[in-house]
Amino acid sequence: MQSLRDTIVFLTGATRGIGRAIALRLARDGARLALCGRDAAALRAAAEAVRAAGAPEPFARPFDLADAAAIEAFYGAGGPSRSRAVLINNAGYNERKAPLWEVELGEFDRMLAVNLRAPFLLMRAAFPDMRARGGGCIVNILSTVCHFDNETMSVYTAAKKGLMGLTDVFRKEARPFNIRVASIYPGGTDTAFRPAPRPDYLKPESVAEAVCAVLALPAEVAVHHLTLRPMVETNF
Repeated sequence: MQSLRDTIVFLTGATRGIGRAIALRLARDGARLALCGRDAAALRAAAEAVRAAGAPEPFARPFDLADAAAIEAFYGAGGPSRSRAVLINNAGYNERKAPLWEVELGEFDRMLAVNLRAPFLLMRAAFPDMRARGGGCIVNILSTVCHFDNETMSVYTAAKKGLMGLTDVFRKEARPFNIRVASIYPGGTDTAFRPAPRPDYLKPESVAEAVCAVLALPAEVAVHHLTLRPMVETNF
């Protein structure tokens, strides 16, 4: 198994839900974290929790993932390190549930910017850095919406399926440079992303354990697709 100690990990959507759980799990393993999120106060709280978990001082920058220039600056400012580099594209955004004919153009553009364009920009920024380091790992947190078609979720589904296709192609492009690219598809997860609590769904901490398990696998192991579902879920 590979140690995550001193690995530099860039993590989006680190302030709540799955992202915060991943940050705290990585902190316990001694990773060096570069965190981002829209809410500055929530990001400060996440950084404090990471420090309390025993991790080195995290780099934390609040910004909106719809801001392309801020995305590239975030990766470039994450701090020098010659250790292994990891990028986790975790942030997800769904404006609201609505049939396609009710979706406004601004909603469409924003959902694609956060769910598809932002991971593209971060993967593009990470590639030359990881190539120079001799390898790395990219984990894209997708969704089981990639596996089925759900009414009122058209744009979010399109963005996530677009990211799935982008990831699948990039996986082949990055492989010759010793860069592993994994797609993780959580099913129903009990986070604030949902309008009401679902304690029968996956815990964010359970998804975080799966992410860290993928990162810790021996160097010759490449995980391409990993789907996680709560036992109560039947939409498969």
